[in-house]
Amino acid sequence: MSKRILVIGAGFAGMWSALAAARLLDQADRNDVEIALVAPAPELHVRPRLYEQNPAGMKAPLQDIFRAVGVKFIQGLVERIDVAAREVEVQGTGADASRQTLGYDRLVLAAGSRLFRPAIPGLDAHAFNVDQIADAAQLEAHIATLAQRPASQARHTVVVAGGGFTGIETAAEMPARLRAALGDDAPVRVIVVERNPELGPDLGAGPRPVITQALSELGVTWKLGSGVASVDADGVTLESGERIAAATVVWTAGARASALTAQIPAERDAFGRLHVDSYLRVKGVDAVFATGDVAYAAVDDAGNFAMMSCQHAMNLGRSAGHNVAADLLDVAPIPYSQPKYVTCLDLGPWGAVYTEGWDRQVKLVGAEAKALKTKINTEWIYPPSADRAEALASADPLRIVVA
Repeated sequence: MSKRILVIGAGFAGMWSALAAARLLDQADRNDVEIALVAPAPELHVRPRLYEQNPAGMKAPLQDIFRAVGVKFIQGLVERIDVAAREVEVQGTGADASRQTLGYDRLVLAAGSRLFRPAIPGLDAHAFNVDQIADAAQLEAHIATLAQRPASQARHTVVVAGGGFTGIETAAEMPARLRAALGDDAPVRVIVVERNPELGPDLGAGPRPVITQALSELGVTWKLGSGVASVDADGVTLESGERIAAATVVWTAGARASALTAQIPAERDAFGRLHVDSYLRVKGVDAVFATGDVAYAAVDDAGNFAMMSCQHAMNLGRSAGHNVAADLLDVAPIPYSQPKYVTCLDLGPWGAVYTEGWDRQVKLVGAEAKALKTKINTEWIYPPSADRAEALASADPLRIVVA
């Protein structure tokens, strides 16, 4: 191969970048360009579902799809990016644990995001989270062992730190999961702690009445206006000084872009995302594209920017993959645009709430919204089949998936 497109990351944005690049190369009948993707494993981790039970099963294999479309998979972790030399250094994570340096002609950074963990005393040692599969599985294992402890208010209590999207979805699941572990008659308490004055501050006022109704009917309560000051083995202390006894604390408060963005000499936003142009090229850096959770990308002409979400990562990936190949082939790129924005928030056994628009106008609630959420979580966000024609067709950058 005389040219190489290198994709870093096998999440939603990385997978779709590789498939979209392969699609354009196939259309151009070019076989002189290698698409290589580097990730710790050839699998898509379905992070939007990690608040659910059985998180260890929330992954989908990718190797057959990559083989079908001609993407080379390289198992490893990228530790260094040198944009001047156009190369990356990879530490192998599979059977071959050697280090190697890979050159590239075009780079797509799709390394995703990680949970933000501020320097709160005891947070790392005592709090659980649902950010990665291993983390969510650790929480599930912990809940299963609670019945072995002596009965106490702490044993029966889960504190969810953060009242945003992930925090609300996690909290809505917890009453049923605790009762499954401790018995139907256990006096369970699930408390959401949110430092802002409103629950779901980023979700806005539109769906809030539905959210508060659902959580109340599920038995979830919340404390607003004071964040977590410290965590220990027996509970949390809030910034207000209030103490909550809890054997289970789940931290859900925010995410930050992959630390690899710091190795790209370009402007970043407060979340570490790289500023990109309408074609997802990193501004001021030759041959580097950013997509998914590492890209600060405008979705429309009205001043809205992509969220760090699966919804945006899928289309960001398709656009980045198409445009990185277009750049290498010297053909016209297609500007990224995703003006329609929706949310579908899972509210556990109660149902869900579905909204449309950046002002989040409620369109569906309860069981009807839950049916949509189930379809999203179990069908829409999963990879295509390993059929070459189907996989390439699904990677069309103009095929907008809003949820």
